[in-house]
Amino acid sequence: MENHWLRSVADTGLKVSAVGFGTVKLGRNEQVKYPGSFKIPGDAEALNLLAQARDLGINLLDTAPAYGTSEERLGKLLQGQRDQWIICSKVGEEFENGQSHFNFTPEHVRFSVERSLQRLNTDCVDMVLVHSDGNDVDVIRRYGCLDVLEDLKKEGLIRASGMSTKTVEGGILALEKSDCVMVTWNLNEQGEKAVLDFAHQHNKSILVKKALASGHLCSDGEDPVKASMDFVYSHPGVTSAVLGTINLKHMRQNVEAVKAAF
Repeated sequence: MENHWLRSVADTGLKVSAVGFGTVKLGRNEQVKYPGSFKIPGDAEALNLLAQARDLGINLLDTAPAYGTSEERLGKLLQGQRDQWIICSKVGEEFENGQSHFNFTPEHVRFSVERSLQRLNTDCVDMVLVHSDGNDVDVIRRYGCLDVLEDLKKEGLIRASGMSTKTVEGGILALEKSDCVMVTWNLNEQGEKAVLDFAHQHNKSILVKKALASGHLCSDGEDPVKASMDFVYSHPGVTSAVLGTINLKHMRQNVEAVKAAF
């Protein structure tokens, strides 16, 4: 993996920043796994967050249909600046009436991507990942989701495909059939290391979720953000860590810690 800030997504031509801005908190604050409650930022605050992210060199925005109103809000907030961002969205998980449910049928995958194009007010979603329910291999083999994303890629509606996985077998299978996977990788959870190894060996890309253990991480006597980022980027397979803070100070500290890590 390139040892600098902008990193290639497989052979797609996309280059993403080593930190991505996760936007779940722009659209949803119920049934989320964070240690404290939070208020969804208003438009002015959200625009300020996006402006700081851009000033810090972040170009990757991570969203999903399951993130409440995140996609629709980004569609409005990014007017006039769409070309400055790489947007990664998902298919498979829906969040309605306070509950998640999953639909991996080929018809729904295509519907979901077309809906994301409308919500995001764009003619191409740069990256689309299958939002796994944990049954990674079954989802890939039974429904052919990644094959549908490959078709959408050929049609020019998306530029890179992949999967947010939860198992080693599923992560490796997804990498064999797509450009990128999103995995959990942090000081507390290192069970998917074989997926990162495979990505590094085969010129595929890794997005890291829960790099800070969703805010739960604490370590004695040292800066937990620095310790976390040093660990995350110690693996050469890591392309970008998606961090979802809506605190401007934390965002800056996270980016500084990442830049110091490589």
